[in-house]
Amino acid sequence: MLDQGAPPRQRTSQATGLGARLMRRKPVERLVAEGGQGEGGALRRSLGLWQLTMISIGATLGTGIFVVLGEAVPKAGPAVTLSFVIAGLTALFSALSYAELAGTIPVAGSSYSYAYATMGELIAWICGWCLVLEYGVSVAAVAVGWGEYLNELLDGTIGVTIPDALSAPPGDGGVFNLPALIVVLLAMAFLLGGARESARANTVMVVVKMAALVLFCAIGVQGFRSGNYEHFLPLGMAGVSAAGATLFFSYIGFDAASTAGEEAKNAQRDLPRAIMLSLVIVTALYVLVAAVAVGAKPWRHFNDSEAALAQIMREVTGQSFWGTLLAFCAVIAIASVVLTVLYGQTRILFAMSRDGLVPKVFARVHPKTGAPRANTVIVSLFCGVLAAAIPLGQLADATSIGTLFAFALVNIAVVVLRRTRPDMPRTFRVPLSPVFPALGFGFCVWMMGSLSTVTWVVFGVWMAVGLVFYCVYGHRRSRLATPES
Repeated sequence: MLDQGAPPRQRTSQATGLGARLMRRKPVERLVAEGGQGEGGALRRSLGLWQLTMISIGATLGTGIFVVLGEAVPKAGPAVTLSFVIAGLTALFSALSYAELAGTIPVAGSSYSYAYATMGELIAWICGWCLVLEYGVSVAAVAVGWGEYLNELLDGTIGVTIPDALSAPPGDGGVFNLPALIVVLLAMAFLLGGARESARANTVMVVVKMAALVLFCAIGVQGFRSGNYEHFLPLGMAGVSAAGATLFFSYIGFDAASTAGEEAKNAQRDLPRAIMLSLVIVTALYVLVAAVAVGAKPWRHFNDSEAALAQIMREVTGQSFWGTLLAFCAVIAIASVVLTVLYGQTRILFAMSRDGLVPKVFARVHPKTGAPRANTVIVSLFCGVLAAAIPLGQLADATSIGTLFAFALVNIAVVVLRRTRPDMPRTFRVPLSPVFPALGFGFCVWMMGSLSTVTWVVFGVWMAVGLVFYCVYGHRRSRLATPES
């Protein structure tokens, strides 16, 4: 291994030196030792198992059911329930890898930091850039759906709605999606108060959303018609996999929990538990609600509605009250997804900034609240404007491909760390390794292949922009590039 701090004349060749710099790894011990440390302050360890689990559920539960179900059903038909199972199974294999690495390397960077410790700086940058796409676009995608349910709530309570010009994104009949911007700014306000305060608000919202989904199942099952399942696979397995790829971005919650590694009281013990517990709860609810929804409403009638559940409640009962109640719960539920995913985005950039790969402003921590305030404001404003300007379908698919790519790298990272550091203490171990990580990697690649050509083009452009930024800024300013590092 070449000395990273050695002057150029000590290297055998320029090509070798460049290769070594691109593959330089950050030691696990250093990653852990720097945990919580930022510019001018430190993150506070205030989150226990309950809060971590709620963060994971908060970032996951709600998106695929309250928002994207209306888009996924036309792709798969009644087999959308199978799409949820496949997406959940894909997430499960990756979640096992996340659980092992989160217990071994409990830091804020999530899969970015895991890649840095195992596969080198260039791969870590690519992973981190994917996470920026995953989290930032996911916040925007969910915020767009929030506006749909807000209109349902306003219509059911006071009989007015926000005009399409101000409640729908361009391309869907709108000029500027004001509700989407508002919910992102509200989440920003909570996050500026600190992790503990944000976690408390999220816990309340998670309880509300779980109660709402149980209520939907209890009422929706009354309108269940077995005939709606007669043609279970009208679009074949291709439709199932396409819907599963779109729905997969609904499962990024456990990744959000892993970004809380530097604010957890006992990260090595609690993070693996929170990841696995949340995934089981969320998958069970997703499949149950999807099954009831398709049974209560013919799949051809979903018509890409982002407020499908509220409409089903209204149709089944014949009363506006239940649909309005569900719309209220959905407004709370989707806001919690925005809150927790936005939290994850800020912590990813915090870790990348601490390593020198993005500007230092993202690592500044307010000494009073223990929150990266400037980071939070910048990310929130970016996501808010994105939410107000881009149609939901494009956002969801862009999030899925970024998520799948990052998860694929995590499955590789857990195998690499097993081989390079077999004696490291691990509070959780992936069973049947490397078989399960290989399955997780394979599922991710398969689902990426189900996404549209347009999504791949967008992803390619995004990665090209990221590589240019890394070459111009991150590669030169990396803390591992300096002799004192």
